[in-house]
Amino acid sequence: MKHTILICDDDRAHRIMLRALLTDWGYHVTEAEDGSEAIEEVQVRPFDLILMDVRMLRVSGLEALEVIKAYNPAIPIVIMTAFASVETAVEALKSGAYDYLTKPLDFDKLKITIRRAMEHTRFNFGKRLLKEELITSFDQAKMIGQSPPMTSLLDTICHVAPSDATVLIYGESGTGKELVAQAIHFNSPRKGKPFIRINCAALTETLLDSELFGHEKGAFTGADRPREGKFRQADGGSLFLDEVGEMSAGMQVKLLRAIQEREITPVGGDRVIEVDVRLIAATNRDLLREVREGRFREDLYYRLHVVALTAPPLRKRKEDISLLAQYFLSMFAEKNRKAIKGFTPAAMDQLVKYEWPGNIRELMNTVERGVVLSRTDYVDGENISLIQAPSSPPSVTADGHGEDFSQPNSILPLEDVEKETILSTLDLVAGNKSEAARKLGITRRTLHQKLKKYGLM
Repeated sequence: MKHTILICDDDRAHRIMLRALLTDWGYHVTEAEDGSEAIEEVQVRPFDLILMDVRMLRVSGLEALEVIKAYNPAIPIVIMTAFASVETAVEALKSGAYDYLTKPLDFDKLKITIRRAMEHTRFNFGKRLLKEELITSFDQAKMIGQSPPMTSLLDTICHVAPSDATVLIYGESGTGKELVAQAIHFNSPRKGKPFIRINCAALTETLLDSELFGHEKGAFTGADRPREGKFRQADGGSLFLDEVGEMSAGMQVKLLRAIQEREITPVGGDRVIEVDVRLIAATNRDLLREVREGRFREDLYYRLHVVALTAPPLRKRKEDISLLAQYFLSMFAEKNRKAIKGFTPAAMDQLVKYEWPGNIRELMNTVERGVVLSRTDYVDGENISLIQAPSSPPSVTADGHGEDFSQPNSILPLEDVEKETILSTLDLVAGNKSEAARKLGITRRTLHQKLKKYGLM
Protein backbone atom coordinates (compact mmCIF):
# COMPACT_ATOMS: atom_id res chain seq x y z
CA MET A 1 0.00 0.00 0.00
CA LYS A 2 1.54 3.32 -1.13
CA HIS A 3 2.24 6.01 1.42
CA THR A 4 0.62 9.42 0.94
CA ILE A 5 2.60 12.64 1.32
CA LEU A 6 1.17 16.16 1.57
CA ILE A 7 3.33 18.89 0.04
CA CYS A 8 2.56 22.35 1.44
CA ASP A 9 4.40 25.15 -0.37
CA ASP A 10 3.24 28.43 -1.93
CA ASP A 11 5.91 28.07 -4.62
CA ARG A 12 4.00 26.30 -7.42
CA ALA A 13 7.12 25.40 -9.38
CA HIS A 14 8.68 23.82 -6.30
CA ARG A 15 5.49 21.82 -5.64
CA ILE A 16 5.42 20.51 -9.21
CA MET A 17 9.07 19.47 -8.97
CA LEU A 18 8.53 17.69 -5.65
CA ARG A 19 5.37 16.00 -6.88
CA ALA A 20 7.19 14.55 -9.89
CA LEU A 21 10.10 13.42 -7.71
CA LEU A 22 7.98 11.80 -4.99
CA THR A 23 5.67 10.14 -7.50
CA ASP A 24 8.72 8.66 -9.19
CA TRP A 25 9.79 7.32 -5.77
CA GLY A 26 6.45 5.53 -5.44
CA TYR A 27 4.45 7.84 -3.17
CA HIS A 28 0.94 9.22 -3.56
CA VAL A 29 1.08 13.02 -3.43
CA THR A 30 -1.43 15.73 -2.43
CA GLU A 31 -0.68 19.44 -2.67
CA ALA A 32 -1.57 22.48 -0.57
CA GLU A 33 -0.45 26.01 -1.35
CA ASP A 34 -0.92 27.46 2.13
CA GLY A 35 -0.78 26.40 5.78
CA SER A 36 -4.55 26.83 6.22
CA GLU A 37 -5.19 24.52 3.26
CA ALA A 38 -2.83 21.93 4.75
CA ILE A 39 -4.75 22.06 8.04
CA GLU A 40 -8.02 21.42 6.21
CA GLU A 41 -6.51 18.54 4.22
CA VAL A 42 -5.27 16.84 7.39
CA GLN A 43 -8.74 17.03 8.90
CA VAL A 44 -10.43 15.21 6.01
CA ARG A 45 -7.92 12.52 5.00
CA PRO A 46 -5.00 10.62 6.52
CA PHE A 47 -1.39 11.36 5.52
CA ASP A 48 1.80 9.45 6.25
CA LEU A 49 4.03 12.53 6.07
CA ILE A 50 3.88 16.29 5.40
CA LEU A 51 6.56 18.38 3.66
CA MET A 52 5.90 21.92 4.91
CA ASP A 53 7.47 25.17 3.72
CA VAL A 54 8.16 27.71 6.47
CA ARG A 55 7.31 31.04 4.84
CA MET A 56 3.90 31.31 3.18
CA LEU A 57 1.67 34.32 2.66
CA ARG A 58 -1.38 33.63 4.82
CA VAL A 59 -0.59 30.89 7.36
CA SER A 60 3.08 30.06 7.88
CA GLY A 61 4.49 26.58 8.09
CA LEU A 62 5.27 26.92 11.80
CA GLU A 63 1.71 28.07 12.54
CA ALA A 64 0.27 25.17 10.54
CA LEU A 65 2.70 22.80 12.26
CA GLU A 66 1.38 23.72 15.72
CA VAL A 67 -2.27 23.32 14.67
CA ILE A 68 -1.70 19.98 12.92
CA LYS A 69 0.34 18.59 15.82
CA ALA A 70 -2.42 19.60 18.24
CA TYR A 71 -4.95 17.85 15.99
CA ASN A 72 -2.91 14.69 15.34
CA PRO A 73 0.60 14.51 16.85
CA ALA A 74 1.32 11.21 15.09
CA ILE A 75 1.84 12.78 11.63
CA PRO A 76 5.56 13.38 10.92
CA ILE A 77 6.15 16.87 9.50
CA VAL A 78 9.38 17.80 7.71
CA ILE A 79 9.97 21.56 7.53
CA MET A 80 11.53 23.12 4.38
CA THR A 81 12.96 26.62 4.13
CA ALA A 82 15.24 28.70 1.99
CA PHE A 83 16.03 30.89 5.00
CA ALA A 84 18.32 28.66 6.99
CA SER A 85 18.83 29.70 10.60
CA VAL A 86 19.48 27.95 13.88
CA GLU A 87 16.57 29.82 15.49
CA THR A 88 14.06 28.64 12.89
CA ALA A 89 15.31 25.06 13.12
CA VAL A 90 15.06 25.01 16.91
CA GLU A 91 11.60 26.57 16.83
CA ALA A 92 10.37 24.00 14.30
CA LEU A 93 11.76 21.04 16.23
CA LYS A 94 10.38 22.36 19.53
CA SER A 95 6.95 22.61 17.90
CA GLY A 96 7.10 18.95 16.93
CA ALA A 97 8.71 18.84 13.48
CA TYR A 98 10.25 15.47 12.65
CA ASP A 99 13.17 17.03 10.77
CA TYR A 100 14.38 20.20 9.08
CA LEU A 101 15.63 20.60 5.49
CA THR A 102 16.97 23.67 3.70
CA LYS A 103 16.31 24.76 0.12
CA PRO A 104 17.54 23.97 -2.44
CA LEU A 105 16.77 20.45 -1.23
CA ASP A 106 19.39 17.73 -1.23
CA PHE A 107 17.36 14.95 -2.90
CA ASP A 108 19.40 12.13 -1.37
CA LYS A 109 18.91 13.60 2.10
CA LEU A 110 15.20 14.14 1.36
CA LYS A 111 14.79 10.51 0.34
CA ILE A 112 16.56 9.26 3.47
CA THR A 113 14.54 11.60 5.72
CA ILE A 114 11.22 10.44 4.25
CA ARG A 115 12.18 6.79 4.57
CA ARG A 116 13.21 7.23 8.19
CA ALA A 117 9.98 9.08 8.99
CA MET A 118 7.93 6.29 7.40
CA GLU A 119 9.80 3.68 9.42
CA HIS A 120 9.28 5.78 12.52
CA THR A 121 5.50 5.76 12.23
CA ARG A 122 4.75 2.55 10.40
CA PHE A 123 2.34 0.11 12.04
CA ASN A 124 5.00 -2.53 12.69
CA PHE A 125 7.34 0.07 14.20
CA GLY A 126 6.94 -1.57 17.59
CA LYS A 127 8.81 -4.68 16.37
CA ARG A 128 12.01 -2.67 16.23
CA LEU A 129 11.56 -0.58 19.36
CA LEU A 130 13.19 -2.88 21.88
CA LYS A 131 16.86 -2.14 22.19
CA GLU A 132 19.28 -4.35 20.30
CA GLU A 133 20.09 -6.09 23.57
CA LEU A 134 16.50 -7.40 23.83
CA ILE A 135 15.57 -10.71 22.25
CA THR A 136 13.09 -10.33 19.37
CA SER A 137 11.92 -13.93 19.08
CA PHE A 138 9.32 -13.61 21.84
CA ASP A 139 6.43 -11.58 20.46
CA GLN A 140 4.70 -10.90 23.77
CA ALA A 141 7.84 -9.36 25.20
CA LYS A 142 7.94 -6.72 22.46
CA MET A 143 6.61 -3.42 23.70
CA ILE A 144 5.43 -0.71 21.37
CA GLY A 145 6.43 2.82 22.24
CA GLN A 146 8.65 5.73 21.32
CA SER A 147 7.70 8.20 24.05
CA PRO A 148 10.29 9.32 26.63
CA PRO A 149 8.69 7.26 29.46
CA MET A 150 8.78 4.09 27.31
CA THR A 151 12.30 4.75 26.08
CA SER A 152 13.44 5.14 29.69
CA LEU A 153 11.62 1.95 30.70
CA LEU A 154 13.19 -0.05 27.86
CA ASP A 155 16.64 1.25 28.76
CA THR A 156 16.15 0.10 32.34
CA ILE A 157 14.91 -3.33 31.22
CA CYS A 158 18.07 -3.71 29.13
CA HIS A 159 20.21 -3.21 32.25
CA VAL A 160 18.01 -5.17 34.69
CA ALA A 161 17.15 -8.24 32.62
CA PRO A 162 20.62 -9.89 32.57
CA SER A 163 20.88 -9.70 36.38
CA ASP A 164 19.15 -11.85 38.96
CA ALA A 165 17.82 -8.93 41.01
CA THR A 166 14.29 -8.88 42.38
CA VAL A 167 12.16 -6.35 40.52
CA LEU A 168 9.10 -4.41 41.70
CA ILE A 169 6.92 -2.96 38.93
CA TYR A 170 4.62 -0.08 39.76
CA GLY A 171 1.75 0.97 37.53
CA GLU A 172 -1.97 1.56 37.24
CA SER A 173 -4.28 -1.24 36.12
CA GLY A 174 -4.04 -1.90 32.41
CA THR A 175 -0.57 -0.39 31.88
CA GLY A 176 1.09 -3.67 30.93
CA LYS A 177 2.97 -4.60 34.10
CA GLU A 178 2.91 -8.28 33.18
CA LEU A 179 4.34 -7.43 29.76
CA VAL A 180 7.25 -5.70 31.51
CA ALA A 181 7.78 -8.78 33.68
CA GLN A 182 7.79 -11.01 30.60
CA ALA A 183 10.30 -8.76 28.85
CA ILE A 184 12.61 -9.02 31.87
CA HIS A 185 12.35 -12.81 32.08
CA PHE A 186 12.62 -13.63 28.39
CA ASN A 187 15.69 -11.43 28.02
CA SER A 188 17.48 -12.90 31.03
CA PRO A 189 19.71 -15.96 31.51
CA ARG A 190 16.58 -17.70 32.84
CA LYS A 191 14.71 -17.38 29.52
CA GLY A 192 14.86 -21.13 28.89
CA LYS A 193 13.15 -21.87 32.22
CA PRO A 194 9.48 -21.33 33.24
CA PHE A 195 7.84 -17.93 33.63
CA ILE A 196 5.05 -18.50 36.18
CA ARG A 197 2.46 -15.87 37.09
CA ILE A 198 -0.07 -15.58 39.89
CA ASN A 199 -2.53 -12.84 40.83
CA CYS A 200 -2.32 -12.37 44.59
CA ALA A 201 -5.59 -10.42 44.70
CA ALA A 202 -7.63 -13.16 43.03
CA LEU A 203 -7.28 -15.79 45.79
CA THR A 204 -8.15 -16.12 49.45
CA GLU A 205 -5.27 -16.48 51.92
CA THR A 206 -5.71 -20.28 52.16
CA LEU A 207 -5.82 -20.77 48.40
CA LEU A 208 -2.91 -18.39 47.81
CA ASP A 209 -0.84 -20.30 50.38
CA SER A 210 -1.48 -23.56 48.54
CA GLU A 211 -0.96 -22.00 45.10
CA LEU A 212 2.38 -20.47 46.04
CA PHE A 213 3.94 -23.16 48.22
CA GLY A 214 1.98 -26.29 47.27
CA HIS A 215 0.36 -28.74 49.69
CA GLU A 216 0.66 -32.29 50.89
CA LYS A 217 -2.03 -34.92 50.54
CA GLY A 218 -4.66 -34.50 53.27
CA ALA A 219 -3.51 -30.97 54.17
CA PHE A 220 -7.12 -29.79 53.99
CA THR A 221 -10.51 -31.00 52.83
CA GLY A 222 -10.30 -31.89 49.13
CA ALA A 223 -6.50 -32.25 49.09
CA ASP A 224 -6.61 -35.83 47.81
CA ARG A 225 -3.11 -35.68 46.35
CA PRO A 226 0.04 -33.57 46.82
CA ARG A 227 0.47 -30.50 44.65
CA GLU A 228 3.44 -28.47 43.54
CA GLY A 229 3.10 -24.74 44.17
CA LYS A 230 4.10 -21.88 41.89
CA PHE A 231 7.51 -21.59 43.54
CA ARG A 232 8.42 -25.15 42.55
CA GLN A 233 6.90 -24.75 39.09
CA ALA A 234 9.08 -21.67 38.56
CA ASP A 235 12.26 -23.33 39.86
CA GLY A 236 15.18 -22.09 37.76
CA GLY A 237 12.97 -19.46 36.16
CA SER A 238 10.94 -16.43 37.25
CA LEU A 239 7.84 -16.05 39.43
CA PHE A 240 5.63 -13.02 38.73
CA LEU A 241 3.53 -11.93 41.73
CA ASP A 242 0.86 -9.58 40.39
CA GLU A 243 -0.92 -7.27 42.86
CA VAL A 244 1.50 -8.23 45.63
CA GLY A 245 0.19 -5.34 47.73
CA GLU A 246 -3.06 -7.26 48.28
CA MET A 247 -1.40 -10.03 50.30
CA SER A 248 -2.58 -10.61 53.85
CA ALA A 249 -0.20 -10.12 56.76
CA GLY A 250 0.17 -13.88 57.22
CA MET A 251 1.08 -14.45 53.59
CA GLN A 252 3.57 -11.59 53.71
CA VAL A 253 5.44 -13.40 56.49
CA LYS A 254 5.61 -16.65 54.47
CA LEU A 255 6.72 -14.84 51.32
CA LEU A 256 9.45 -13.00 53.25
CA ARG A 257 10.81 -16.29 54.58
CA ALA A 258 10.79 -17.85 51.10
CA ILE A 259 12.77 -14.90 49.72
CA GLN A 260 15.27 -14.82 52.59
CA GLU A 261 15.88 -18.54 52.91
CA ARG A 262 15.27 -19.53 49.26
CA GLU A 263 13.22 -22.43 50.53
CA ILE A 264 9.55 -23.28 51.05
CA THR A 265 7.42 -25.65 53.09
CA PRO A 266 4.24 -27.02 51.48
CA VAL A 267 0.95 -26.58 53.35
CA GLY A 268 0.37 -29.53 55.68
CA GLY A 269 3.96 -30.73 55.47
CA ASP A 270 7.21 -30.35 57.35
CA ARG A 271 9.74 -30.98 54.62
CA VAL A 272 11.80 -28.01 53.48
CA ILE A 273 12.31 -27.63 49.73
CA GLU A 274 15.01 -25.42 48.25
CA VAL A 275 13.96 -23.27 45.28
CA ASP A 276 15.89 -21.13 42.81
CA VAL A 277 13.45 -18.45 41.65
CA ARG A 278 13.79 -14.89 40.46
CA LEU A 279 10.94 -12.82 41.87
CA ILE A 280 9.22 -10.09 39.85
CA ALA A 281 6.36 -8.38 41.68
CA ALA A 282 3.84 -5.77 40.58
CA THR A 283 1.40 -3.46 42.31
CA ASN A 284 -0.91 -0.54 41.62
CA ARG A 285 -0.56 0.61 45.24
CA ASP A 286 1.96 2.96 46.81
CA LEU A 287 3.73 0.29 48.86
CA LEU A 288 5.79 2.78 50.86
CA ARG A 289 2.57 4.43 52.02
CA GLU A 290 1.18 0.96 52.82
CA VAL A 291 4.26 0.37 54.98
CA ARG A 292 3.82 3.68 56.82
CA GLU A 293 0.17 2.90 57.47
CA GLY A 294 0.96 -0.59 58.77
CA ARG A 295 -0.62 -2.62 55.96
CA PHE A 296 2.59 -3.95 54.41
CA ARG A 297 5.69 -5.29 56.10
CA GLU A 298 8.68 -2.97 55.88
CA ASP A 299 11.19 -5.83 55.66
CA LEU A 300 9.25 -7.43 52.79
CA TYR A 301 9.01 -4.06 51.04
CA TYR A 302 12.79 -3.69 50.98
CA ARG A 303 13.22 -7.30 49.84
CA LEU A 304 10.95 -6.63 46.85
CA HIS A 305 12.13 -3.08 46.17
CA VAL A 306 15.62 -3.99 44.98
CA VAL A 307 14.98 -2.55 41.51
CA ALA A 308 11.81 -0.53 40.94
CA LEU A 309 10.28 0.15 37.53
CA THR A 310 7.17 2.07 36.55
CA ALA A 311 4.86 1.11 33.68
CA PRO A 312 3.66 4.57 32.57
CA PRO A 313 -0.06 5.27 32.14
CA LEU A 314 -1.22 5.85 28.59
CA ARG A 315 -2.09 9.50 29.24
CA LYS A 316 1.63 10.09 29.97
CA ARG A 317 2.73 8.56 26.64
CA LYS A 318 0.39 10.15 24.10
CA GLU A 319 3.02 9.75 21.36
CA ASP A 320 2.49 5.97 21.51
CA ILE A 321 -1.29 5.95 21.09
CA SER A 322 -1.31 5.97 17.28
CA LEU A 323 1.27 3.15 17.16
CA LEU A 324 -0.62 1.03 19.67
CA ALA A 325 -3.97 1.73 18.01
CA GLN A 326 -2.68 0.73 14.58
CA TYR A 327 -1.12 -2.42 16.06
CA PHE A 328 -4.40 -3.45 17.69
CA LEU A 329 -6.36 -2.52 14.56
CA SER A 330 -4.26 -4.85 12.42
CA MET A 331 -4.56 -7.62 14.99
CA PHE A 332 -8.35 -7.38 15.32
CA ALA A 333 -8.91 -6.82 11.60
CA GLU A 334 -7.14 -10.10 10.91
CA LYS A 335 -8.99 -11.84 13.74
CA ASN A 336 -12.38 -10.66 12.41
CA ARG A 337 -11.43 -11.13 8.74
CA LYS A 338 -11.96 -7.47 7.86
CA ALA A 339 -9.91 -5.42 5.38
CA ILE A 340 -9.57 -2.22 7.40
CA LYS A 341 -6.71 0.14 6.52
CA GLY A 342 -6.68 2.50 9.49
CA PHE A 343 -8.47 5.32 11.30
CA THR A 344 -10.05 8.49 9.97
CA PRO A 345 -8.31 11.68 11.16
CA ALA A 346 -11.28 12.46 13.42
CA ALA A 347 -11.14 9.00 15.01
CA MET A 348 -7.39 9.23 15.61
CA ASP A 349 -7.90 12.71 17.06
CA GLN A 350 -10.35 11.24 19.59
CA LEU A 351 -7.95 8.46 20.52
CA VAL A 352 -5.00 10.80 21.03
CA LYS A 353 -6.92 13.37 23.10
CA TYR A 354 -8.73 10.87 25.35
CA GLU A 355 -7.29 10.38 28.86
CA TRP A 356 -7.57 6.55 28.92
CA PRO A 357 -8.38 5.80 32.57
CA GLY A 358 -8.29 2.09 31.67
CA ASN A 359 -4.90 2.51 29.92
CA ILE A 360 -3.76 0.04 27.24
CA ARG A 361 -6.44 -2.50 28.11
CA GLU A 362 -9.14 0.10 27.46
CA LEU A 363 -7.48 1.19 24.20
CA MET A 364 -7.33 -2.41 23.01
CA ASN A 365 -11.02 -2.97 23.77
CA THR A 366 -11.94 0.33 22.10
CA VAL A 367 -10.08 -0.52 18.91
CA GLU A 368 -11.61 -4.01 18.81
CA ARG A 369 -15.08 -2.46 19.11
CA GLY A 370 -14.25 0.01 16.34
CA VAL A 371 -13.05 -2.78 14.03
CA VAL A 372 -16.12 -4.92 14.66
CA LEU A 373 -18.56 -2.04 14.09
CA SER A 374 -16.79 -0.43 11.12
CA ARG A 375 -18.51 -0.74 7.73
CA THR A 376 -15.83 1.04 5.70
CA ASP A 377 -12.09 0.78 5.09
CA TYR A 378 -11.41 3.19 7.98
CA VAL A 379 -12.61 3.19 11.59
CA ASP A 380 -14.39 6.51 12.16
CA GLY A 381 -15.24 8.52 15.26
CA GLU A 382 -18.73 7.05 15.57
CA ASN A 383 -17.31 3.54 15.89
CA ILE A 384 -14.89 4.60 18.62
CA SER A 385 -17.61 5.70 21.10
CA LEU A 386 -15.28 6.91 23.85
CA ILE A 387 -16.90 7.63 27.20
CA GLN A 388 -15.39 10.83 28.53
CA ALA A 389 -15.51 11.50 32.27
CA PRO A 390 -17.83 14.41 33.16
CA SER A 391 -15.99 17.71 33.52
CA SER A 392 -18.12 18.68 36.49
CA PRO A 393 -20.39 16.79 38.92
CA PRO A 394 -24.12 16.62 38.19
CA SER A 395 -26.22 19.44 39.61
CA VAL A 396 -27.63 18.84 43.06
CA THR A 397 -31.04 19.87 44.30
CA ALA A 398 -31.75 21.45 47.68
CA ASP A 399 -32.61 18.10 49.27
CA GLY A 400 -29.17 16.76 48.38
CA HIS A 401 -30.25 14.54 45.52
CA GLY A 402 -29.01 14.77 41.95
CA GLU A 403 -31.25 16.26 39.28
CA ASP A 404 -33.67 13.68 37.86
CA PHE A 405 -33.08 13.54 34.11
CA SER A 406 -35.60 10.74 33.71
CA GLN A 407 -38.47 13.23 33.63
CA PRO A 408 -40.06 13.65 30.16
CA ASN A 409 -39.51 17.44 30.10
CA SER A 410 -35.73 16.87 30.41
CA ILE A 411 -35.48 14.78 27.24
CA LEU A 412 -34.92 16.29 23.79
CA PRO A 413 -35.01 14.44 20.45
CA LEU A 414 -31.53 13.33 19.42
CA GLU A 415 -31.63 15.34 16.17
CA ASP A 416 -32.45 18.53 18.09
CA VAL A 417 -29.51 17.95 20.43
CA GLU A 418 -27.16 17.37 17.48
CA LYS A 419 -28.44 20.42 15.61
CA GLU A 420 -28.03 22.68 18.65
CA THR A 421 -24.54 21.30 19.28
CA ILE A 422 -23.48 22.07 15.70
CA LEU A 423 -24.92 25.58 15.85
CA SER A 424 -23.31 26.40 19.19
CA THR A 425 -19.95 25.06 17.98
CA LEU A 426 -20.12 27.16 14.81
CA ASP A 427 -20.90 30.22 16.93
CA LEU A 428 -17.96 29.40 19.17
CA VAL A 429 -15.49 29.31 16.24
CA ALA A 430 -17.04 32.26 14.36
CA GLY A 431 -18.36 30.08 11.54
CA ASN A 432 -15.04 28.34 10.75
CA LYS A 433 -16.27 24.96 9.47
CA SER A 434 -12.88 23.25 9.63
CA GLU A 435 -12.40 24.26 13.27
CA ALA A 436 -16.00 23.31 14.09
CA ALA A 437 -15.51 19.87 12.55
CA ARG A 438 -12.32 19.42 14.58
CA LYS A 439 -14.03 20.33 17.84
CA LEU A 440 -16.99 18.05 17.04
CA GLY A 441 -14.66 15.16 16.27
CA ILE A 442 -15.97 14.67 12.71
CA THR A 443 -14.65 15.35 9.23
CA ARG A 444 -15.49 18.55 7.38
CA ARG A 445 -17.39 16.49 4.81
CA THR A 446 -19.56 14.96 7.54
CA LEU A 447 -20.23 18.44 8.93
CA HIS A 448 -21.38 19.65 5.51
CA GLN A 449 -23.72 16.65 5.22
CA LYS A 450 -25.26 17.39 8.61
CA LEU A 451 -25.63 21.10 7.81
CA LYS A 452 -27.52 20.16 4.64
CA LYS A 453 -29.62 17.64 6.55
CA TYR A 454 -30.78 20.26 9.04
CA GLY A 455 -31.20 23.02 6.43
CA LEU A 456 -28.40 25.12 7.89
CA MET A 457 -26.71 25.95 4.59
